[in-house]
Amino acid sequence: MSTTFQIDTSTSRATPTPAPMKRLTVPKLRARKTDGVTGEPLVMLTAYTARQAQLLDAHCDLLLVGDSLGQVIYGLPSTIPVTMEMMANHAAAVVRGSYHAVVVVDMPFGSYERSPEQAFDSAAQLLKQSGAAAVKLEGGEAMAETVAFLSQRGIPVMGHVGLTPQAVNVLGGYAARGRSDAEAEKIVGDARALDAAGAFAIVIEGVVESIAIAATEAVSAPTIGIGASARCDGQVLVTEDMLGMFERVPRFVKKYEDIAALIERTAATYAEEVRNRSFPGEDQTYQPKS
Repeated sequence: MSTTFQIDTSTSRATPTPAPMKRLTVPKLRARKTDGVTGEPLVMLTAYTARQAQLLDAHCDLLLVGDSLGQVIYGLPSTIPVTMEMMANHAAAVVRGSYHAVVVVDMPFGSYERSPEQAFDSAAQLLKQSGAAAVKLEGGEAMAETVAFLSQRGIPVMGHVGLTPQAVNVLGGYAARGRSDAEAEKIVGDARALDAAGAFAIVIEGVVESIAIAATEAVSAPTIGIGASARCDGQVLVTEDMLGMFERVPRFVKKYEDIAALIERTAATYAEEVRNRSFPGEDQTYQPKS
């Protein structure tokens, strides 16, 4: 039986434990879409830590170690300052905490745009240091040559079109894309170019729904929507947004829980018990043996 290193929650030590099932592969996920139809939509969520990966893994086809960690984990104003070291370290943690989902790691801004050769060096470094199965990069037709270069050299690539957060300074913000005919045509064209270049899947973010549908129908690779359409071949959300960790989230986020309120209530209860000396109690302290 294959094994994987996971955090043993009873001891907090990394120990090899039997994997209950084989990990999904990029070809198997790519094959979900046949003749333009995906029977079972792909489920993807972001993950940044081993424990988070453990909790999400059984329910997801893909775990994305997104450069959104810049804002979610580090409190940065955008994804632009995220480094290769950040991405490699968090991706390695997610790989250690998972056994089922395909782990995809974002290539940070500045690590791949200069040339296909630069992109290969960066992608190879990320995959070697983390054990992730694939990389994701932003950009459409302009990145098609790079996607082909990586794919032909054994590095699976997930594309990303529409609203591309790394280009926020060029786009002028995070507004939905595809409202003009020219922009809509470009988004579909970008998706086609990435598909032809060999991307195994394509994220479509923050676009008018009809354009997301058109792009999905135009490509053979599965599309994964975020602020796009339920008719995409899969969906992704930032896990912390979905769980309600932040008060302000993009319009396309559905808050399934209010974890922030739970944490605040729990912290307040703990603080009260510390101040009135009811914690720690007998169950949390060590007494002499009788």
